[in-house]
Amino acid sequence: MAAVSRLAGMFARARAEGRIALMPFMTVGYPDLETSIALVKAMVDGGADAIELGIPFSDPLADGPTIQRASYQALQGGTHPSHALDVVRRLRADGVAVPLILMGYCNSFLASGEDRFISDAARAGADALIISDLPPEESDATRAICQKNGLDLIYLAAPTSDDARIAEIVPRASGFIYCVGVVGVTGARAQLSAELPEFLRRLRKKTDLPLAVGFGISKREHVEGLRGLADAAIVASALIDIVESSPREERVRKVRDYVEVLTGRSEAST
Repeated sequence: MAAVSRLAGMFARARAEGRIALMPFMTVGYPDLETSIALVKAMVDGGADAIELGIPFSDPLADGPTIQRASYQALQGGTHPSHALDVVRRLRADGVAVPLILMGYCNSFLASGEDRFISDAARAGADALIISDLPPEESDATRAICQKNGLDLIYLAAPTSDDARIAEIVPRASGFIYCVGVVGVTGARAQLSAELPEFLRRLRKKTDLPLAVGFGISKREHVEGLRGLADAAIVASALIDIVESSPREERVRKVRDYVEVLTGRSEAST
């Protein structure tokens, strides 16, 4: 019998516990490499079920101004795609056991050779890749390399995805499907889109894979609002906002505390 992947095991545990899994995002190298590692560990300490590690890119079209600023600062600090692999290795060596998902753009993965990068990512301890600007109909070669190395290639679906587009995504997908919660770029929102529930129900009819919702998630009520509709919440810009606005010495604590709020741990401890 094939071993259960870290991602599959994580979703199974969250489902058995009757909760929405939390998947925070952090840009590798923001605000610097060492701090980004400390922030990821703080997220895990706060109860994160999996971590998305963003590879900084000079032209992140899907990202709003918050993550664009983080990417720019990381690039200015000399962060390279290879540093993302170093971070994965460091986290695994330090005992971080949750799934680690590398997220970036095509050029980030192609810079050092796609086959080599993916195989190196697998050896480092990554579990999946998200390539934001890779169309599903052009992804089969990349998907084959991921499968060869035991990595899931995560596909994005949006409320604007019609049935034909979803039919391109679902047969290729593994791990989970990244469901874009709002039309537009990333960024924290006051409330979730009114179109989101119908979109998720439509997608659920097409697949049994876990559904993870990102873009706009920033509050505990957003996470709870996904019950019965999705399996995980992805939080990105709101975390970067906290890092950006906090004094250096308080960043790690504030990120951990915020993740505890999102997971409900802070309520359970009061």
